[in-house]
Amino acid sequence: MTSHRRNLVVLLIFLTTSPLLTSHFFARAASASPPVTRPRIIYINDLDDPDDPGEEDGDDPPIVKATVRTTLQEKKDICHYDSCSEDQESCPKLAAETGCLCPGISGSDVAPNAPRIDVLLPVTEGEHKGKVQIKWCAPSSVVSGYRVVIEGREGESQEFGASSRKGFVRSLEAGTKVCVEALNKAGSSSPSQFSCQRYSREKSDHKLLAGIIGGGVALLIIVIIAAVILWKYKLCQKAKGDSADGLGNPSYSTEGTL
Repeated sequence: MTSHRRNLVVLLIFLTTSPLLTSHFFARAASASPPVTRPRIIYINDLDDPDDPGEEDGDDPPIVKATVRTTLQEKKDICHYDSCSEDQESCPKLAAETGCLCPGISGSDVAPNAPRIDVLLPVTEGEHKGKVQIKWCAPSSVVSGYRVVIEGREGESQEFGASSRKGFVRSLEAGTKVCVEALNKAGSSSPSQFSCQRYSREKSDHKLLAGIIGGGVALLIIVIIAAVILWKYKLCQKAKGDSADGLGNPSYSTEGTL
């Protein structure tokens, strides 16, 4: 009995250790087992925007926005425009023609800013003799004309064109208030300390007197300079005459005393 068990153990060891039988056994087992199915892996390169509805809703594919290139505007010059000069092109017109830059100007749909009075000056000669000349400077606004209003003569206001910078009114009494208003289709400017001024003949007379004195002083200096030049010229002529007389006198000789 013991020998039979021993023989059975030896047989089992032989069967398990034999390479031929082992390979045949595993081949049969592999052929009998069902095929193994591997899961398919899908690689996603771009992730969709969670807010984007996607193509499932029938929307068009996203549009790639092109990069907008901006260039710096070339530096422009300031317009050669003097707001106090008369009969010149308006600054917007100069800008349209030459491409220059104008200061900030309010539009024609806004009432203009007040102009600035430059001077009130009495006229002493010419066709406007006895009148007062008013000069002003334009505001930074679109202006279609100007109106001069004199205190106590509101019904006699005078209007001037958009390119005008001066006007003449009949003689004024000292202390009379004069205002210049700018006009356009939106209305007129409001009076200000710059657009209104009281006429003072004394100041005007002082300016005139200062001009006369200055001219007189300049004339006097010219006369003095001319007199000095003439005096020096006469001295030179006299010196030349004395030298000629000395050489012609027989009392003088190079041989000594007679």
